[in-house]
Amino acid sequence: MDKVVLITGASSGIGAATARALVKAGAQVALVARNVHKLTALAADLGPAAVALPGDVTVQRDIDFAAREAIARYGRVDAVFANAGQFAFDDQITGDPDEWAAMVDVNVNGVMRTVRAVLPAMVERRTGQIVLTASIAGRATYSNSAVYAGTKHFLYGWAVGLRKQVAPHGIGVSVISPGMVLNELWGEEPGSEKQRAEVEARTALTSEDIADAVVYVVGRPPNVNIADMLVLATRQEVPDY
Repeated sequence: MDKVVLITGASSGIGAATARALVKAGAQVALVARNVHKLTALAADLGPAAVALPGDVTVQRDIDFAAREAIARYGRVDAVFANAGQFAFDDQITGDPDEWAAMVDVNVNGVMRTVRAVLPAMVERRTGQIVLTASIAGRATYSNSAVYAGTKHFLYGWAVGLRKQVAPHGIGVSVISPGMVLNELWGEEPGSEKQRAEVEARTALTSEDIADAVVYVVGRPPNVNIADMLVLATRQEVPDY
């Protein structure tokens, strides 16, 4: 796959798994995350096909710098995987609004800032692929996750408007919605006993399962756009839309 892909939230979970899968498929990756140690270790492990660009997606100058550096190193950015996200349970009666605001800043504003950073160069080249990590929670809100679900609902609506704006420039917009992924976001390290048991029971996914979906979406020819993909474990209940 002759692609250059900028990935946010790349230091762990779905982002790190996607970086590995893309490099294995022949792509080059620009990795963005706040955890400098994990990010640089991953880039070193992946070799010359990867570059670590530490930064915070909620800070526009950070993500603008990452986009510029990726283009300077590889000559272009063919796709962006706006994957950085934050999760916290919330209680609307007793919870902390500042904590909710921080989640909104990453899951909503961080995604928009990331796309804004790469879009002008894509428009100039009249080609590109934007991939967003949403969630099953954006379709079916669960108890004590109203804010998180709200941020993912936002991505669905925003993606529709974005797609209408950028399609005339030859740019695709894809939303990938994972079901239950047992990874670091949920306190499970890769290969943990719980992860292995639930994957074997077909009630949960791994980060690598979602990475495979991203590789598929990014690898489509330029006349194809996978607009919406819901990835569930085999025995996970499909939500009512």
